[in-house]
Amino acid sequence: MQYRVTFSIIILICAALAIAGCTGTQNTPAAPVAGPGTGSPGTSASAGNMVVSPTDAVPEYNMVTADVGEKDYLGNIPVIFQGGMGQIHVKKIDVTLYRSDGLVKTATIGIKKGDLVELEGTKQTDRVVVRVSMDNGQSYTINDVMSPYRTRQ
Repeated sequence: MQYRVTFSIIILICAALAIAGCTGTQNTPAAPVAGPGTGSPGTSASAGNMVVSPTDAVPEYNMVTADVGEKDYLGNIPVIFQGGMGQIHVKKIDVTLYRSDGLVKTATIGIKKGDLVELEGTKQTDRVVVRVSMDNGQSYTINDVMSPYRTRQ
């Protein structure tokens, strides 16, 4: 009789643990933590942000282009929206500049053909990423390029 009581108690404890989900531990941060390279103008970047990634394959009906111009002698980088077949669907164009000194700067270009933004780069090689958000909720990286400082020739 004593074995039945002990066995029943053990079964009840195991069932309670299984139902409560207390069979494992999980470490989660109390609040979201921003990773390197995220944030607003002036945040610091890590060296991993200076590696170019492949751009997204944009469907033909959403195809748009933006040109990342050549740096001037002060290190400023022009980015010009050139439009395209999908221009009518563009909701927002974000440009992120990963500077060689570790700063990350962001800007937004207008959605009309010819709209321009100039980003303050460095006199070294910086990385420029252009991301387009469409009205259907999709977003595409259309440019991810290194922008070297031009040298005299």
